[in-house]
Amino acid sequence: MLLEQIINGVTQGGIYALIALGFTIIFGTLRLVTFAHGEVFMAGAFVGYTVMKYLQSPLWMAILAAILCSGLFGILIERVGFHFLRRAPHQSSLLITIGFSIVLINLAQFIWGPETQSISSLKYGDFQVLGIYISYTQVIVLAVTFLLLALIRVLIYKTKMGRTIRATAQDFEAAYAMGVNIDVVFMLTFALGSLLGGIAGMLVGFYYNAFYPTMGTLPGLKAFSACILGGLTSLGGAVLAGFILGIVENLSVAYISSSYRDVFSFGILILVLILRPKGLFGREI
Repeated sequence: MLLEQIINGVTQGGIYALIALGFTIIFGTLRLVTFAHGEVFMAGAFVGYTVMKYLQSPLWMAILAAILCSGLFGILIERVGFHFLRRAPHQSSLLITIGFSIVLINLAQFIWGPETQSISSLKYGDFQVLGIYISYTQVIVLAVTFLLLALIRVLIYKTKMGRTIRATAQDFEAAYAMGVNIDVVFMLTFALGSLLGGIAGMLVGFYYNAFYPTMGTLPGLKAFSACILGGLTSLGGAVLAGFILGIVENLSVAYISSSYRDVFSFGILILVLILRPKGLFGREI
């Protein structure tokens, strides 16, 4: 029972980690927070849902559709909410992202309706390993999650694009003086962070077989909490904090009550920030 709950927690935590990575990459580079990240998560999920249900496409095509959709939304939000307001107070950009989140929720309600949608063909079984029941859905979600986490690490730390992103995050004025097109870097960074959210949304919808317009609100808040818990600009910290939140949530549901799952998640955040205001691994990206 305990190991099953830990596996469930790792699965949930991996999804939080993907969303938190998006927050961390965007904040680490632009030093700004987008409050539309949860709704980009939802938009990616619904686009993937549409591709799987109405086009009868496999999961990998749904994920590609979610990547394309959420990446484009990220570019749109960066262009409208940040690029044209770069010299304006930060509050202006924050308000625009809140506006984007409201627009996306209402747009989803208009297109797909306010009810929870599902895909009848999503019926996967489970198997047993050492007495532990594991579903094939969990295996798929975990495989995709860990593959993406590995790819992001390689991209950020082993490629020219990653070095450019990290240089811009450290000092965008110096990067600009060295010939870096920071506008393109900001746009690509926002697209990268957003597509991670979109993929996570598709994985959540696939995992629970449930798609609804407000599905990104609470996961977005928890992923932002994981981002803060991990250190706000620490990629590794965001990933670790996401897994911690996922495991704590599932253990609290299994051994205490499902009513307190959010209390424990945000309670840990409050406790850590009181003891360590910079988070667990507060450092530059």
